[in-house]
Amino acid sequence: MADLMAAVKKELEKYDIVSVKEVRLTVGRLTNLGAEQMEFAYEVMSKDSILEGSKLVIEEEEIEIKCERCGYQGPAEDMDLGEDMHHRIPVLSCPKCGSSVIITAGKTCCVKSIDIEEAD
Repeated sequence: MADLMAAVKKELEKYDIVSVKEVRLTVGRLTNLGAEQMEFAYEVMSKDSILEGSKLVIEEEEIEIKCERCGYQGPAEDMDLGEDMHHRIPVLSCPKCGSSVIITAGKTCCVKSIDIEEAD
């Protein structure tokens, strides 16, 4: 989170900013970054900075896979853990033929947009 916030602050230096309204992130499921923990860290680390009071919005990027063997391209399936489990564990093999796959989405962690108010 510290690196992301440093990158955001560096980008903001290019503009004459009155305030930051929102920072929107894309975070892949395979990063294992928890939204609640990221939101807490953002709130704490934004104190006394141009980011203080802004909203952090996290968009989850689902896992997409590609099978070189049968040509399947699409979402990874999740293990069936029963109704009592609150976690989703992806199956990183082809749902059609069971072969190894290439992960094409779900590993991203980046700033998607920053909503700012510029000085007149």
